[in-house]
Amino acid sequence: QLQLVESGGGLVQPGGSLRLSCSASGFTSGITFDYYVIGWFRQAPGKEREGVSCISGSGGWTHYSESVKDRFTISRNNRQNTAFLQIDNLTPEDTGVYYCAARKNWNTQLDPTLYTDWGQGTQVTVSS
Repeated sequence: QLQLVESGGGLVQPGGSLRLSCSASGFTSGITFDYYVIGWFRQAPGKEREGVSCISGSGGWTHYSESVKDRFTISRNNRQNTAFLQIDNLTPEDTGVYYCAARKNWNTQLDPTLYTDWGQGTQVTVSS
């Protein structure tokens, strides 16, 4: 079963940057990391989980929510079985738990219900 582990969260001051990582393992025989679309989501306290970005298996296609597209950059390294989310110019509104998730079949949907495998999340706190 596919396993995803996020890392890279922490406490950062407003205006700072973070690079989150999503490491994948547990592939079914014959399946490799580039088979999966990877999405990044976040959940602030008391709010619903929000999709922020996704990337195709090859890394050639990316999509961002309107609220983050000027500050977030998604990427992946398929040889390392890892996806990344670079977050720049952080604001307190970016505070929350950030999750990566995987699904098949590329499209630009950021609907959490379309994703079949999830990591445990990494906390991002933006505060002075």
